[in-house]
Amino acid sequence: QVQLVESGGGLVQDGGSLRLSCAASGRTFSTYVMGWFRQAPGKEREFVAASWGAGNTAYADSVKGRFTISRDNAKNTVYLQMRSLKPEDTAVYYCAAGRPDTVVVQAATYGAWGQGTQVTVSS
Repeated sequence: QVQLVESGGGLVQDGGSLRLSCAASGRTFSTYVMGWFRQAPGKEREFVAASWGAGNTAYADSVKGRFTISRDNAKNTVYLQMRSLKPEDTAVYYCAAGRPDTVVVQAATYGAWGQGTQVTVSS
């Protein structure tokens, strides 16, 4: 079972930046589909970004051009660099890991989840 631990959340002002990290256990990290999702109060969990294979990435339309997902396979870590943050980005952010056949935008297809980290953007 893959263990995931997120870090890097916090409180930031409108327009600010944060970088989230997610450290994973396991010896086959490079084969995992790694995703970031978020869930705001009263809303469903939504896809944010994903990384898989040889440099493949995907982003939700709401974060394109502002967020960047990257990974360091030597460190078993995936990152989410968030810039130009807006109050509507406020949510608990979750890291997820999936097998190569994961449908990257569908939360239900990921097999492991972190505990989540709170991101709050003040206006």
